Amino acid sequence: MPIPTKPNIVLILADDLGIGDVGCYGNDTLRTPNIDRLAREGVRLTQHISAASLCTPSRAAFLTGRYPIRSGMASDEYRVLLWTAASGGLPANETTFGKILQQQGYTTGLVGKWHVGVSCDTRNDHCHHPLNHGFHYFYGTPLTLALDCENKHTEIGRRQMPTYWLYTRIAAFLLFLLTLGKVSGYLPVSWRMVSILGLGVFLFFISWYSSYGFIRHWDCILMRNHEVREQSMVLERTPSLIRREAIAFIERNKQGPFLLFLSLLQVHTPLTTSKNFLGRSRHGLYGDNVEEMDWIVGKILETLDQEGLTNNTLVYFASDHGAVLGFRIEGVTLGGWNGIYKGGKGMGGWEGGIRVPGIFRWPGVLPAGRVIDEPTSLMDVFPTVVQLGGGQVPQDRVIDGRDLMPLLRGQVSHSEHEFLFHYCGSQLHAARWYQRESGRLWKAHFVTPVFNPEGHVGCARSVLCSCHNDVTHHDPPLLFDLSRDPSEAMPLSPSSEPSFYVVISHIQEATREHHRTLTPVPRQLSGFNAVWKPWLQPCCGVFPFCWCQENVHPRDEL
Repeated sequence: MPIPTKPNIVLILADDLGIGDVGCYGNDTLRTPNIDRLAREGVRLTQHISAASLCTPSRAAFLTGRYPIRSGMASDEYRVLLWTAASGGLPANETTFGKILQQQGYTTGLVGKWHVGVSCDTRNDHCHHPLNHGFHYFYGTPLTLALDCENKHTEIGRRQMPTYWLYTRIAAFLLFLLTLGKVSGYLPVSWRMVSILGLGVFLFFISWYSSYGFIRHWDCILMRNHEVREQSMVLERTPSLIRREAIAFIERNKQGPFLLFLSLLQVHTPLTTSKNFLGRSRHGLYGDNVEEMDWIVGKILETLDQEGLTNNTLVYFASDHGAVLGFRIEGVTLGGWNGIYKGGKGMGGWEGGIRVPGIFRWPGVLPAGRVIDEPTSLMDVFPTVVQLGGGQVPQDRVIDGRDLMPLLRGQVSHSEHEFLFHYCGSQLHAARWYQRESGRLWKAHFVTPVFNPEGHVGCARSVLCSCHNDVTHHDPPLLFDLSRDPSEAMPLSPSSEPSFYVVISHIQEATREHHRTLTPVPRQLSGFNAVWKPWLQPCCGVFPFCWCQENVHPRDEL
């Protein structure tokens, strides 16, 4: 049976959701009936792999079908974007699935989280904005949620304040030398120039210092297209606004074809949960947030049913990476569960940070209830939806994703991925080899993070692990057979595995070949590109007097 052309496409991506948090992946204590329904009516992937264990690089890979290191969205300095007013982001020369589907006549929309940049040089150039990357419509947060959005904890400020203090001291010292040179007559500068530079240093100090008291104000914002609609977000109603906008997009564009990328804010800290869901789950605030997320998924499916779109719509559900582990505030655990898999968000190449739920549903086209135990990647969504929409995968660059439709429909038995590579920042930490003829799935760790020596969940210095400090380099690499040991609990040795050195040699040659396909690109997450720049700050007033609230009908807050 031929595949119908140009279906509607709904891509739902959760944030920080663990594979063990969902009923159809083995959780019997959290209620996720709507996601479970997708699995019953569609195809469930058990080896669905994210390209990174953190948000920004994973989402860049998802949008482009390419490892984030190819687009400069992987770095050892800053692994994610921390500011809406940073100048780094997804480069304009990268091609997203939205851009190609626009060219094929699709109406494309992104509702929810973006987190791959806003502007480059000026506040309104919006070079990295969703509308410059293939989306006709955008409503959501250009960055991400953070604990700062509820004023619980300035996690961003704690990491970046020492850097800004250093810049301020250097600038003040140079200003002192300049003043000394003017007074002594050694430097031919005017007092006007000294005054202007002094004012600049003062304004720089005031701008960044005050911003750390108002991170919620600068980063926790909602935009509609190019306009800031809420600054700062009223978190209690944000989930309702995101749901409202997603449903409205479907209703406006039901004549199709449309692409909706619903990038959910759940279940990222601070776990913003509507009052109707608070206290309903058996797992505290995190469980409440998961169950509200599932309810939102149900409302999207209900809308498709009511509009008669179900049979002509491909629905995809996944998470951008695994759940965060060991994250506690005031004695409350705010992380999820990655099932039997080791590690979690930001923990290098361990399976728990990169193996995620993955479900495709398209009634009448994809078999219901099918389970596929083959290696697949979030990067596969790019070529899959591009070709379903009548487009062509770009031939002028390396595309790492593979079209999944033959595998999903049962036309082929095995994944096209023989090798997958697992980065931490720009460092290659691990690689897997799918040996199709034997069915064995090997994984080699070249570098692993040092976990907390006191036995707590997390790494040596923080919940998230460093990619190059506090790590262990393995020579020979740690080798696991995931087909028999998916928990990565029993590393193999030459004595326990006769083919140990053959497997290691094969994986190492594949990594060398992979490295030969990489070309140098500008580092979008470098120190300069990642820091806050006041002249790039989105603002719904006259900077720095930025304040506005979205108009909300009472029924939209339900």
